[in-house]
Amino acid sequence: MKKQLLTLILLGFANLVLAQNEFNRWSLETNAGFNKAMGPLTPGFLSPTLNIGHLDVGVRYMLTEKFGLKADAGFGSFSEAKDNSPKFTTNYFRANLQGIANLGRIMNFESFTRSVGFLGHFGAGGGRLSYDQTILNAEPDYVYNFITGLTGQLKLGNRVALTGDISMIVNGRQTYTLDGNQYNADVQPISPNSNPMVHATGTWWTGTLGLNFYLGKHEEHADWFIAADKYATKEELGTQINGIKDMLKDSDGDGIPDHLDKEPNTPAGARVDSHGSTMDSDGDGTPDHMDKCPFLPGPASTTGCPVEEVKEQLDFFRKAINDGYVNVYYAFDSSKPLAYATSAANYVSNFLKKNPGVTVEIKGYADELGPEDYNIKLSERRAKTVYDILVASGVDASRLSYKGYGEDTSVDKSSADARQMARRASFEVK
Repeated sequence: MKKQLLTLILLGFANLVLAQNEFNRWSLETNAGFNKAMGPLTPGFLSPTLNIGHLDVGVRYMLTEKFGLKADAGFGSFSEAKDNSPKFTTNYFRANLQGIANLGRIMNFESFTRSVGFLGHFGAGGGRLSYDQTILNAEPDYVYNFITGLTGQLKLGNRVALTGDISMIVNGRQTYTLDGNQYNADVQPISPNSNPMVHATGTWWTGTLGLNFYLGKHEEHADWFIAADKYATKEELGTQINGIKDMLKDSDGDGIPDHLDKEPNTPAGARVDSHGSTMDSDGDGTPDHMDKCPFLPGPASTTGCPVEEVKEQLDFFRKAINDGYVNVYYAFDSSKPLAYATSAANYVSNFLKKNPGVTVEIKGYADELGPEDYNIKLSERRAKTVYDILVASGVDASRLSYKGYGEDTSVDKSSADARQMARRASFEVK
């Protein structure tokens, strides 16, 4: 118990220290690769599926590990599909401000990889299209645009990452086709110089490879920063060790450290709750460690046992167990019952032996710390531990079942005491 509590305290202190640390927020980004002019294109004009000729550069600032902003600019040119289209060359430039979502961190990629990341981006900006070969003698076309895309990341080191990006750009108020040989309109004017003043949309794609260069004085950038990976230094822990030793003192030997014990002078052998208070489960005024029937109220003259018949005892036992007064408690991230809590399993075992027609389901729970899927498995292991204890005590396995119910969300997860109450195995009499 003391070792487990020490671990919890040290982890809490480490998290407090690390909360003051920061990650690098700035990065420079360069990419080069392909583009694809989707449309509109003049009938008969075709663009290749992968046209080499795109370059973009940008600067990114992460507000948190999961969200940030980016300003970038891209330029290049579209050209015809060789031998399948008349020649054309369209030079373009775009500049955008975008929002960034670190999808890899949002989707907890760190649970299976620390070197692969995934970013999503979306934003708006403006651009310019100019045409080298056009029958319209078209002037440069100035447009606004929207851009969205996905960027895969491969961490090469703390200062650089390899990236691969696919982006789609939609131009607004585009006067000409992407090749520049027609107006961007359903009906073309008779005179090539007669602009119908139709401003529709145009769509194109880019696919690039590039590098992200991380800037800053800290060890890691926000793309890869995981606060839980950081540990307090020996010096930082050393300043707290004496206080921790005092906090671990257990004057009455009930398994609850003095700083958590609301009843620091509990009699020897007394059954206590997670706060160190002597338990009187049936509320009859006789503490459980002196009560021969701790879940059945009775007078002191019968050592806490009632005079009623067995059926009434069965009903009261059933209510006490089903209402959650009998629980086995666990330390953080453990499936081994706390020493003071194992007596609850003994009470259930005695109850089952006295009532052979009764079956019980064991329900495991965990607090809300940690990933949900891990807590499901942890809660099931807790239930299985109690199952094994009951079978070992002589209860037929056919009368028992167990299941892990994962996180108990009914408690205040910001309270350490409440989280302790959530780490339990309960029982339901069928």
